[in-house]
Amino acid sequence: MNQKIAEPDPELHPRVRDFSVPLSSTPRGARLARLLATEQLRAWGLPLDPAEHIVAELAANAVTHGRVPGRDFRLTLYVVGDTLRIEVTDTRGDRLPHREPATPDGESGRGLVLVEALADRRHATAPGRDWHADAVDQSMQ
Repeated sequence: MNQKIAEPDPELHPRVRDFSVPLSSTPRGARLARLLATEQLRAWGLPLDPAEHIVAELAANAVTHGRVPGRDFRLTLYVVGDTLRIEVTDTRGDRLPHREPATPDGESGRGLVLVEALADRRHATAPGRDWHADAVDQSMQ
């Protein structure tokens, strides 16, 4: 008895793509997160903006404020339907990421403000501090 296996309906089962990598909690690891994310987005044929900026800010935040010596942070990207989910998880589980007040001449305090402005949806969870930012690709709608 031969049975034909039906192809999954793309509307019922949207294509899921994912990428995940641990990176050292150093400035070099943060730069590598941005570079790897942009290459993965190119491979998927997705726009780089605003995702590369979101990754850069979240990775910089992870290595600056979420660093635990000797422990890595993780960058995860995945696409479901028309939404790119960007997750950066660091190992500092004792507090959630929060916005610091920025001073006019200060060098910090703007990263999460930028993420909030660039992402369509965002939230943070603990322990193992996860920061999720969703960017909806308008060209996929």
